[in-house]
Amino acid sequence: MSAAVSPLMPTYGRLPIALTHGQGCRVWDNEGREYLDALAGIAVNTLGHAHPKLVPALQDQVAKLIHTSNYYQAPLQEQLAAKLVELSGLTNVFFCNSGLEANEGALKIARKFGHQRGFDTPETLVFEGAFHGRSLATLSATANPKIHEGFAPLVPGFVRAPLNDLPAVERLLDDHPQVSAIFLETIQGEGGINPARIEFLQGLRRVCDERNLLLMLDEVQCGIGRTGKWFAHQWADIQPDVMPLAKGLGSGVPVGAIVCGPRAAGVLTAGNHGTTFGGNPLAMRAGIETLSIMETDGLCAHAAAMGERLKTALAAGLAGVAGVREIRGHGLMLGIELDRPCGALLQRGLEARLLFSVTAERVVRLLPPLIVTAAEVDDIAARLIPLIQTFCAEAQS
Repeated sequence: MSAAVSPLMPTYGRLPIALTHGQGCRVWDNEGREYLDALAGIAVNTLGHAHPKLVPALQDQVAKLIHTSNYYQAPLQEQLAAKLVELSGLTNVFFCNSGLEANEGALKIARKFGHQRGFDTPETLVFEGAFHGRSLATLSATANPKIHEGFAPLVPGFVRAPLNDLPAVERLLDDHPQVSAIFLETIQGEGGINPARIEFLQGLRRVCDERNLLLMLDEVQCGIGRTGKWFAHQWADIQPDVMPLAKGLGSGVPVGAIVCGPRAAGVLTAGNHGTTFGGNPLAMRAGIETLSIMETDGLCAHAAAMGERLKTALAAGLAGVAGVREIRGHGLMLGIELDRPCGALLQRGLEARLLFSVTAERVVRLLPPLIVTAAEVDDIAARLIPLIQTFCAEAQS
């Protein structure tokens, strides 16, 4: 086989580096070059790389038990579920492998809840700018037409509303009496780091209570301490009925979860849902240790402080730069929106030895590990600001 031919499906536009190892917020490629990681595997590596407490715990678990299946009792599942219930104030948990699976399960809960209410064709209200996954159901709930292309017919049963417009939501609910759930990301990630406003979230909670709907908050990317609280909706002082989680929950080990409150807790019963790999002992140990380390080391408060430091530095460094529209986000989930597509910045980032991403074509997305230090935050800003300044200046010339 020619060296130029890859056996992998061409589903990713990969950057031309291969990473081999990491330590903290630093990673190295196969040519020995060091990079500052401001992406954390897309909000996955909560504790950075090779954390000195996480690594031995995972080594210990690998030597004991990796997988058994859900035919048997699962003490580590019970332990992690209890912690998630404690942190969220909700009541029960289903474990799976990814955010897509957690969102898919949430949509099944919404459908069955609607049928329990007597609806013939239950619908779920979703939002413009949303991204919930790439399975047929989560893709259909997602708002991006580019990822719809080639996969029609989409799954029916979705009504779409503008984000942060409560009167529009209420009008749509009046027009669609079989909506059984409202489903949204507390902060849209792939859609461009667009937060749902606090008053909007509070209004949705009120509407769901008044109409007996499920409020389902996708915290796959913005949960697990990233915004400075355990879950981003806690800034609004509300609780969802269903909360999908994943990404940072296992600090690199795949873990997904659907956390439910009383209104949704009993919807799925024996035989309604399941998973082969979900909740395996290795994944559960990763989740348990991640939350324990976060709690012991105060990483939620640290994320809030470091996020504010980074946002302040970016605002100062990019003030008055033509082409910079907005810096937004919460904690260590920040986006810098430019006035034009900026994918070219990714290669320039590699040259500056900085890892980040571009989402929604025009938004530079920063998701550093929650262990990032003040010096590393300053370094991220020092490397990124000149890249954006130069890129915008070139566009103006």
